[in-house]
Amino acid sequence: MALPWLVLLLAFFVWAVFEHFLTTDVPATLQHPAKLRFLHCIFPGNIFEKLGICSMPKFIRFLHDSVRIKKDPELVVTDLRFGTIPVRLFQPKAASSRPRRGIIFYHGGGTVFGSLDCYHGLCNYLARETDSVLLMIGYLKVPDHHSPALFQDCMNASIHFLKALETYGVDPSRVVVCGDSIGGAVVAAITQALVGRSDLPRIRAQVLIYPLVQVFCLQLPSYQQNQNVPFLSRKFLVTSACNYLAIDLSWRDAILNGTCVPPDVWRKYEKWLSPDNIPKKFKNRGYQPWSPDPFNEAAYLEAKHMLDVENSPLIADDEVIAQLPESFLVSCENDILRDDSLLYKKRLEDQGVRVTWYHLEDGFHGSILFFDKKALFFPCSLKIVNAVVSYVKSI
Repeated sequence: MALPWLVLLLAFFVWAVFEHFLTTDVPATLQHPAKLRFLHCIFPGNIFEKLGICSMPKFIRFLHDSVRIKKDPELVVTDLRFGTIPVRLFQPKAASSRPRRGIIFYHGGGTVFGSLDCYHGLCNYLARETDSVLLMIGYLKVPDHHSPALFQDCMNASIHFLKALETYGVDPSRVVVCGDSIGGAVVAAITQALVGRSDLPRIRAQVLIYPLVQVFCLQLPSYQQNQNVPFLSRKFLVTSACNYLAIDLSWRDAILNGTCVPPDVWRKYEKWLSPDNIPKKFKNRGYQPWSPDPFNEAAYLEAKHMLDVENSPLIADDEVIAQLPESFLVSCENDILRDDSLLYKKRLEDQGVRVTWYHLEDGFHGSILFFDKKALFFPCSLKIVNAVVSYVKSI
């Protein structure tokens, strides 16, 4: 009796994959679109969620926990805890005639996914290829923990490491902070928060890989053009932001339509958020000029902490931005966060901060994690990793 039900379930699964495959929005500029559609259907657990087997976050966390860690004969890898915060330290085995460069890495995952194991291969590669001591920091995630847990965990672990650089053989004058996606947001926020700290070594450079640097203007050109592109849709971004910031999901439309931001705040930050700051060539594809809907005070009271600089580092004061270290920014054409990078790039350059910008026409959000996945490899993945390696080695 069980066999017909199994066949029916399998048939439904195949249909769901096929239907999701055909309806996935993949821009023509992406290489290997069929592979990307397939990954979007299977890898994020969308089908399992449709079938009611498990939620997408649970499925991805299961995959992350199943990652096999490969030992690298050139590195010593140590799992530590700085207080309650899990961290992973990567140290080259070879002797060095002088203290090494240090990298502090904050992983991505939208405060929902990501883990030390998931990012192990990437951090292992960065440490080995740049001959650096690398510290990857874990942090508390939703649904059990909300803002400012991520920021506080990363800040506390970073300070702990910065105060003990000599213990790990790190040159205090060559510390780089690096992160992707929400990890890139942490890079921006922490680097800003450490400005003026005379009790800590000054950060030498920051590397932001397709970062999220503001969470309240979600109608920028890239947010419109790439709103349904894998692996980060606009709907999922808003949902993740609401979950992390403990904003009731009933306010998602208000956030998307800009009604939760007072008119005087829009006027104050327009000079930094305006689409006029986005080069014209990035607005040619399906962008419609936009203005926020009428202000809703109830929405503002629910979501006003989106405007905290820890959550939207793009709107930090000029005096802070001007003191930031040189920066390396990665943006991808097929990513809703593309314009976050472009706007932050302009903010930094306007305040005299040296910026190296690396843009990938065929890139998409999350692509860096596929750089060593063989069958799941995308050319843009390795391009990003090697560009970051090249930049860090120049420090």
